[in-house]
Amino acid sequence: MSVAEGVKKRIQRIPRGEPFTNAHFLKLGSRAAVDKALSRLVKEGVIQRIARGVFVRPKKSRFVGSVMPEVSRVLEVIARDHGETIQIHGAEAARRFKLSTQSPTMPVYYTSGPTREIRIGNLRVKLLHTTSRRKLQHAGKKPGMALSALWYLGKENVNAEVVRRIREGLSEEEFEKLRASSMPAWMASAIDQYGQESPHG
Repeated sequence: MSVAEGVKKRIQRIPRGEPFTNAHFLKLGSRAAVDKALSRLVKEGVIQRIARGVFVRPKKSRFVGSVMPEVSRVLEVIARDHGETIQIHGAEAARRFKLSTQSPTMPVYYTSGPTREIRIGNLRVKLLHTTSRRKLQHAGKKPGMALSALWYLGKENVNAEVVRRIREGLSEEEFEKLRASSMPAWMASAIDQYGQESPHG
């Protein structure tokens, strides 16, 4: 079986709308041969290139045409491929917990890799390098998103209402993970002080 045939066969097993990279196929042949096979499949419309080195089998909707995968899902694939950790930035995390109505004009994420901008479909995404392991804890999970939101809001703005909203957005297990995380004293104190009452009844 040629590299092109092997690549095409394996792609057919990947669910539609699930992003993947060329690394998925490197056991089938050289990077050059794999890239050539993928380029051909892009031209044929079998797959779409949605970011540099990231592809997807198109998922169609009769309302909007091709459905793009979630940005966070694409970033997970990129992070895995590059051996880096990527975590949502505080401004977007705060918005998701309904702690801020400001929507960043460009999605921003922390990364253990280099600072850079990447294009995912028509969207530009900024990756900001951080050396802080604490800011990358629970990457891609809700406790990590909560930590990002708290760091973004800062000591002066974290109060009972903020902790209540964060707790409402987490399961009991997720909240316990948050409490057990490495964090500044002011953050731990706020969570202990305001996080006593269970919003889950």
